[in-house]
Amino acid sequence: MKSAADRLADLLGHFLPGPLPVRVRAWDGSLTGPADAPLVVLRSPGALRRLVWQPGELGLAEAYVTGDLDVEGDLADALSRAGRSVRDRPAARPGPAGMAAATALAVRLGAVGPPPKRPDGRARLTGGLHSVARDRAGISHHYDLSNDFYALLLDETMAYSCAYWTRPDDPAYTLADAQRDKLELICRKLGLGPGDRLLDVGCGWGSLTVHAARAHKARVTAVTLSRAQHEFVTARAAREGVADLVDVQLRHWRDIDGGGYDAAAAVEMGEHVGDAEYPAFAAKL
Repeated sequence: MKSAADRLADLLGHFLPGPLPVRVRAWDGSLTGPADAPLVVLRSPGALRRLVWQPGELGLAEAYVTGDLDVEGDLADALSRAGRSVRDRPAARPGPAGMAAATALAVRLGAVGPPPKRPDGRARLTGGLHSVARDRAGISHHYDLSNDFYALLLDETMAYSCAYWTRPDDPAYTLADAQRDKLELICRKLGLGPGDRLLDVGCGWGSLTVHAARAHKARVTAVTLSRAQHEFVTARAAREGVADLVDVQLRHWRDIDGGGYDAAAAVEMGEHVGDAEYPAFAAKL
């Protein structure tokens, strides 16, 4: 009788060409995958069931949060290997016979069943997708946990987006340095100068807002839907001596009014806008 790990390898083989990018230990203790790869631990068939009901990153994240799935060793290495594997070896779509065999394997593994219980703390939003009220509730649930909480996760700039690494081989070069280089790159691309008006939509904790005001003497209108972020950026602008150049507004992007801006920035804001709303968002800016 085949072990759970062997059946899992057979199941994944119908969709992923080549060897597994990680080593897997199943709930029965069996192992599969390269011996030198990061070890992914599946503590119950519930991990697979979450992926069946929510394929992709969300299912993986919920399996990790609930403890159905864990990684022993370097989590970043495991994610990188899995990401490279998906990028370099796109998933295949099996034919009818392959799909029937994969379905039978999924049933034997316990991956087929009712949807698992959602993790505690997950947002339960109502209303139309990307309506103002729903967006406000989603942003509040996510970002209003507390500024102190995010300060534990972010560097001193409190930038909540990708950094721009200009000196990756310099051991003294930090994430905060890379974030500051990112902020400066944005300001240079926007051509900001003293007195220019910048609209910073989805301003987060004000890293770009304050940098543009302090380093380029721009007048910045910063927009956020998070009350915690609004309070933080207002206090930060005062603390860093640029309160006279910064206007922080608590509003939805659809409700931005006025004009006469010299530049507009929306740093990694698209995930909140949504694909369908992006043309209207771009047109508004």
